[in-house]
This record gives sequence, structure tokens and C-alpha cells, in this order.
Amino acid sequence: MKKLISFILAAVMLAACLTFVSCAKKEQTTDIRIAALKGPTGMGIVKLIGDEYPHYSVSIESSPDALAPRFISGDVDVACVPINLASVLYNKLNGDVQVLAVNTLGVLFMLENGNEIGEFKDLDGKHIYATGQGATPEYILNYLMKKNGVEAEVEYVGEHAALATMLASGEAQIGMLPQPNVTAALAGSEDLRIAIDLTAEWDRVSETRLVQGVVIARKSFVEANKNAIDVFLDDYKASAEFVNANVDEAAKLIAEAEILPKEGLAKAAIPGCNITFIKGADMKAAVSGMLSVLFEADAKSVGGQLPADDFYYGA
Repeated sequence: MKKLISFILAAVMLAACLTFVSCAKKEQTTDIRIAALKGPTGMGIVKLIGDEYPHYSVSIESSPDALAPRFISGDVDVACVPINLASVLYNKLNGDVQVLAVNTLGVLFMLENGNEIGEFKDLDGKHIYATGQGATPEYILNYLMKKNGVEAEVEYVGEHAALATMLASGEAQIGMLPQPNVTAALAGSEDLRIAIDLTAEWDRVSETRLVQGVVIARKSFVEANKNAIDVFLDDYKASAEFVNANVDEAAKLIAEAEILPKEGLAKAAIPGCNITFIKGADMKAAVSGMLSVLFEADAKSVGGQLPADDFYYGA
């Protein structure tokens, strides 16, 4: 009986030790410098901005062109970027980049002043205004047109806000925009409506997922700070889930961080921003599939060649 009691006590103590070690591993002790973008790509991280997470220093940039040089120079360790930029940086930095997670799925919608467009094939022969020429929105639109056998005249506008104004005023009848510009345009006109959710259309005709935003890190930083990266990913997942589950509170934080200009806009846009968190093998399947589509459309859009397997963290 004494031996049995001793054995049970030893087992309990061992379990307690293992629990302590496990908890210790989850404690964040490494400072991580993070850069994110205004708009959907940066919205999922908002809960990690502030005193509650002192080891994360999060800065918000207005465009990929402003963020990329900071990542290249080593000024930041982790970044939330468009999917094609992740591949471009991987090629530019000789493989010293890893994608940690998918943080944003499709955010594109086709808007219409009127009620003629019910499905994608209804765009055949139409004049479509769009933004994102030479970037993923153009390749996504072209892919969907090809899959549906649609031929349409596409006219590109330089700025999302400019097209949103054109649609709200009725100057443009049909236009493709991303969130949150969709929400802004709809607020400016009672006649404007969402005609097609391009993510739903993509899912219907494609075997890949419509990935638009990812979280990346320098591979050298990841290898030197694996525990910290794993803790960060747990924290990021919790932040993304918080945004989707607590729209009112998240909208306030998003506006305070200037990720979007107004709390009301953020509140209305969050449900259409497809904020998510996908890591590991599922992340690799989604990202590699999307990059293959972009590579086929224009190899330069992903930096000239597809990344090797070391691009995918934890897969």
C-alpha cells in the first residue's frame, strides 16, 4: 500500500511539473516588432496592440510599398501582408521569409447600381470598373472571368476611394471593390447593392481558397525564437477570433489604431472582411494553391518563381 501511495504521489508531482513546464513555454518573453496594414489585412491583430501584450510592438502602415522596405531592412520581425508580397519578399530575400498563417480570405465584391447582375455570367459584355490593376484583384477577376467564360470590358481606377465615389454617385454602374470600401460606397447610395460575393464565386469554381492576406516573418528570426513565434500565433488566433466575435468592441479598437478611419465603418465592414486564422498544413495548401493561380497569371506577381517548402512554417 505504501508503494502504491508513493507511486501515485510521484505521478501527481510529475504531472504538476509537466503542467508547469507547459505553462512556462507559453509565456511570452521575446519582444517582437510587428508591422501591419490599414484595412482587412491588419484588422485581425488589433487585440495585440496595447499594454496587455507588452512584448509586441505593432505599427500600422498605409500601404505595402511603405511596409516592405521596413521588413527588408530588418526593422520589423513579423508582418501582415498581401499573399503575393509574401512570395515576392521570399524571392528577394533568398528564402529568408516564412509564412506563419493565413489571416485574410477574400474581401472583393461586385457592386451594381441596378438589379441586372444576379450571377457572374451576367457580367458578360458589361463594362466593369475595378481597382487593383497589376495586383491580386486583377488576377482574381481575370481568373473568374475565364472560369465562367465571361468577356467584359474592364476599366481600372487608381484608387479604391475614387471608385467608391463613382459607384455611390451613379457615375459607375458596375464596379469591383474590396472591403471596407464596399461598405463606404454602399453607405453613400440607396441604389447601390452587392451583386456578387467574389469569394463565394471563387469557392464555386476553384479548388483553391481565395487567400488575400498572410502573416510572415524572417526565417532567421523564427529559427532563433521558435517558442516566441508559437506563442505569438496562439495570441494572434485569439485576436482574430475576438474581432469576429466582438464586433462592437473590435470596431472601436480598429478605429483607435487607425486601421480604419471610423468606428462605424469598421463595425459595418468586419463581417465582410473574412478575417481568419489558418496555420500548418491547411495554411500551406491554401497559400500554395493561391500562389499557383497568381504565378500562372503573371510570374512577376509572386517574385518570378514559387516558394519552396521551407516557405511554410509548421507545415
